[in-house]
Amino acid sequence: MEKVTGLVILLCLISLSSGNRSPEIESKQYKVCEDTPVGDDAFTIKASDPENDPLEYLILGVNAVYFSVNKDNGTVKVKTELDRETSARIIVLLLDANDNKPRFEKASYDVEIPEVIPRDGFNLFGIVKTTGVVTLQGHLNYTSLSTFYQLTINASDGGGNCYYSETKYQSSVVNSFITVLDISDMDPQFIGVPYEGSVEENSDVEPKKYILSSNCLTGSTADGLFTISNDGGVISVFSHIDREVTGDTVTLTVKAKESKENNMGMEASTTTKVQINIIDVNDNKPEFYRCGEDKLSCVKATEFTGEVFEHSLGSININMTVRDLDNNARTELILEGPDKNVFSVEPKVTVSDSTIQLLVKQPQELDYEKTHMMTLHVIAIDQGETSFSSTATVTIYIKDTNDNSPTFPKETYKLTVNENSPDGTIIDTITAEDPDTMDQNITYTLLPESIRLRFDVEPLTGTIYVKNGTLLDREVRSLYPVTLQARDTEGKTGITMLEITLTDVNDKKPVFNRDSYLVVVKEGQEVEVKIQATDEDDPDELNSHIVYGIPHTDKYSDNFTIDPDTGVLRNKGELDLEALDPELDGRIELNVTATDKGTPPLSSTVTVIINLQDVNDNTPQFSASFYNFAVRESDKGAYVGSVHAEDLDQTLDFNRITFSFAKGSSGSFLIRSFAEGNGYSGNITLDPEVELDYESGRTQYKLQVVAADLEQKKSEVTVTVDVLDVNDERPEFNPTDPVTVNENTTISEAIGRFTGKDKDGNYSLVYKLESIKCRCNGSWTPCDKFIVDVTGEVRVNPDITLDYEECDQAQIEAQVVDEFTEKGHNSSITSGIMVINIKDINDNGPEFIPTDSVFVVVAEGASKGTAVAKVNATDRDSGIHSQIEFKISSVQFVDTNNVAVPMRMLFEVVTTQQKDNYVGIVQTSEKLELSLKGKYLVTVTATDTGGLSSHTVLEIFTVDESYKVELQFERPVEEIEQQRDKITWALTAATKAAVEIVSIRSGTDKASRNADATIMVAYFVYSNGTAINSNEVEKMLADPEHYAALTNLGLMYIGKGKVNDEEGVNMVQYILLGMVGGLLIVLVVLTTSLLCTRRNYKRKLKAAKAMKPTSMADSGNQKSGPVVPGTNKYTMEGANPVLNLNIDSALVLDLDEQSSDVDKVSLNSLDYSDDMNISERDTNPIMVIQEEEEEEDRPPEYTEALGAALAHRGQKKEKHRVGFNNPAFSTTDL
Repeated sequence: MEKVTGLVILLCLISLSSGNRSPEIESKQYKVCEDTPVGDDAFTIKASDPENDPLEYLILGVNAVYFSVNKDNGTVKVKTELDRETSARIIVLLLDANDNKPRFEKASYDVEIPEVIPRDGFNLFGIVKTTGVVTLQGHLNYTSLSTFYQLTINASDGGGNCYYSETKYQSSVVNSFITVLDISDMDPQFIGVPYEGSVEENSDVEPKKYILSSNCLTGSTADGLFTISNDGGVISVFSHIDREVTGDTVTLTVKAKESKENNMGMEASTTTKVQINIIDVNDNKPEFYRCGEDKLSCVKATEFTGEVFEHSLGSININMTVRDLDNNARTELILEGPDKNVFSVEPKVTVSDSTIQLLVKQPQELDYEKTHMMTLHVIAIDQGETSFSSTATVTIYIKDTNDNSPTFPKETYKLTVNENSPDGTIIDTITAEDPDTMDQNITYTLLPESIRLRFDVEPLTGTIYVKNGTLLDREVRSLYPVTLQARDTEGKTGITMLEITLTDVNDKKPVFNRDSYLVVVKEGQEVEVKIQATDEDDPDELNSHIVYGIPHTDKYSDNFTIDPDTGVLRNKGELDLEALDPELDGRIELNVTATDKGTPPLSSTVTVIINLQDVNDNTPQFSASFYNFAVRESDKGAYVGSVHAEDLDQTLDFNRITFSFAKGSSGSFLIRSFAEGNGYSGNITLDPEVELDYESGRTQYKLQVVAADLEQKKSEVTVTVDVLDVNDERPEFNPTDPVTVNENTTISEAIGRFTGKDKDGNYSLVYKLESIKCRCNGSWTPCDKFIVDVTGEVRVNPDITLDYEECDQAQIEAQVVDEFTEKGHNSSITSGIMVINIKDINDNGPEFIPTDSVFVVVAEGASKGTAVAKVNATDRDSGIHSQIEFKISSVQFVDTNNVAVPMRMLFEVVTTQQKDNYVGIVQTSEKLELSLKGKYLVTVTATDTGGLSSHTVLEIFTVDESYKVELQFERPVEEIEQQRDKITWALTAATKAAVEIVSIRSGTDKASRNADATIMVAYFVYSNGTAINSNEVEKMLADPEHYAALTNLGLMYIGKGKVNDEEGVNMVQYILLGMVGGLLIVLVVLTTSLLCTRRNYKRKLKAAKAMKPTSMADSGNQKSGPVVPGTNKYTMEGANPVLNLNIDSALVLDLDEQSSDVDKVSLNSLDYSDDMNISERDTNPIMVIQEEEEEEDRPPEYTEALGAALAHRGQKKEKHRVGFNNPAFSTTDL
């Protein structure tokens, strides 16, 4: 608001008729409310003229900008906002209105108050409404609450009114900062808690680390060890510390108190705990202890005992514990003494209390029979200080065990007894000894058990006697070796050998020298063997004469003969092994008898065994002429079948058969030979590294198997192997074509199907879903819009509706599985993929795109076919379904009284397309009536090709031509058109209104001499249809925030468009008439001055002709040469640089060619004029600057006084002159 000072209303009443008296104003003082709105009536000037001439009212003066007057009736309106508080005394008195806020005397009210404890309350501060006194109503605490507070105090007046009947209230706020001052109301607090320190045991009395303020020790877990200084809080050692007595930690209670009492007059203090860790020092040696069963009651000891069974392993419990009272002490244990090598100690190194055990290392040395006790020393050494050691003596008592067997004095005893002795006859008593102390009860037994049929022994005494004498026959057996066994109570035994010999009793039959005879001969060779027998009877008697023979009942009696006297056995014919029973394995058993000649004769029989050795005289033969087998494919190392062959040779060396392949195996088969039945079999198997493949096409193999004995006598047979199919191939997918399905479909039938194949002959394929991905808004995401049956059929998920606008394509990955797979993987290597294209249907109607544009109709756009609005719409469907056609459905007009009236179709819409959006250009279908004030409601309907539609209602405001604003730019039209969007944006930002540009035209004006000026005609309209006039626009654009940006865009002037305003037209007419009158007067003055000046020039130039030519300056120095009158400089050709005319100066100035340059000195030159400034908007000035050379210090010499006078008159006052060559001027301008 500008300050209103001394508004003087100059009322100029101009009478159109001639008169000699002035009008009179009835009142010179008026009252106006300062809140009178701009544009409303303020007051009316009442005046009269004595001659009753028509009156015209005008307001003049420095403050006339606040008001405007109707020139015909004197009604004064408020033109600019008024403010009484900034005005001095004026003739127009402004009545006060409540338009100012209360003002605080200070910008901020800051106070400091000590923390106190007033009554409890919810609000911390209060204020007296009438006096503004701020009071404390709550609790302050410097420590736990805030240390300062910021209050916002609001002051409101009582309200008032002037122009308006409504009462207005005004208020303002001020900040108050309240600082809380601390007082002594809290106990002290320790900093850095918890406190913890360390000190070595046995430390000297010295200060330690902790510093507290004004404190003392009030308690300790170990009294008398530490002290603390009262002033510095330094804790120090007070007496000797022994960690083994005090423990690892000592806890101190430290009290700190303030030197002054608190605000309550009491001592302010606090306590804290300080933990002192006692660091151990190695000052104790390890000691041995004997502990009770509870391990708690232990006493020092140096003597320990233990027991151990002889020859036993393991540990010996000696109830020994080693202990070092120092922390983390490492104690090494070693053994010394004569028996130290028999034992070892565990553990060898200990770091804490440990139970010590002895382990037996050499159990063989623990022998009770040798020693009953062992002694050794256990030494404990502190590894941290080897001089610290202790020794304990351990006595180990060895306990006897039954570790010895009974022993006999002799290893062999020779005993004799007569054959046929009576039962119970004692042969001898033999006893054994046992060194073990606990075992003296020995029992005796004869071995083997069979001997106890003839002999036996008393178990407790060791007496050997005859048990059955009838079995004692010397001719049968004359010597009996017997074992006598002694056994102790734990079963340990000792033995000795007994040889019992029977004395002879005669009368025996012949006895062969051998129990049997064995003869080995190859088949085809002769057999000759001598059989011998003896008779124990008297050799001189017939009872001892022996005759040999072969019983006729013998199986082979016809094949052999024997000499009866000599006993020589021979064969009668050739022996053939293959003629014998194979089960005999070439063994011929022949019975030969030896009979004495006594009465009755006694005889004996002996068996002669003839082993007939085989020779290789037979070839292997297969048991079948051919073989057929079958094998499953893919079974590596599978059994195929077995072939069998026999060789009639009877020995392993000649009938052993090996099998091999002659051909046909292709490295895929193996054969292994083994004995079976009367021959050999060959098991045919697949090579473990080879896998037959039925699908490869080779389904049968012909194998030639060879059977050969060791001497390579061979025979062959054909083996046919058929390959059986096994389900071992992975199924595969057949190519799947893309599938198309309509969106929103409800079909339950399959929309597509996965198909697979399998190379195996027997298979069962099922299909499993792996994943579904949908392309939604251009990106692939997992979805569940489809399902896949086990048969491979793909269906739409009935729980989900397909929407093309959401997702337009799906990709299904499935896996095919062979349920009959017997070997290998049962699924396909790669997944089957089905692409499903979701087809769009017309299920979405057009959708209008919201816009914040303001549509207006102005005078320039009221003609037919002018575009006045634009709508944008889109359709989520695709293809033809997304095409939109716009149509005007209805038109209504709403006047300023908000009364709606239906209208005819004054508008039409033209449909265009921009990418995916459709644009409807709304234009007038006929010329609009400009007298209507209000807005048009135009209903636009958008319809797609499927008949779906939507509509929107456009508000098109009518704007009066009086709101037209002309903006003048100093740039050409083309550049303004290019910058149109930037200019529109800048104007919108400055005015906050929509900018409707109706035209951009060239603004070339001769008066402005700017050929590139451009005029932009625009309207500024708010979203509610309110338009802004040029004055308001000018104020808004003058805001420094936006002015610079608009200036950079070329804006230089804001004008008002032409309006049908009678007042404006009259004012312009008066101004134009005044300008024309002024121009006529100036023209008359200029013409008169020009004529006088020319006449004066001619007179003075004629006088200059009297000057001598010798006074002329060097014509070659153009810079010091004469000038042409009326110009600054001229060229030697006489061209006028100002007019840019190539003229003859002699002709113009009536000078002939012989006139000297001195004659051309300007007598009334324009050189004395001030330098000219070039307008910054002059786009292409041409400047020619020439400097005068400095005159010499001495004055020039002249021949005549007149020449000197004229020369002095023409001297330049300044050394530097500037000339211009401006093509914008013309001779007409001059």
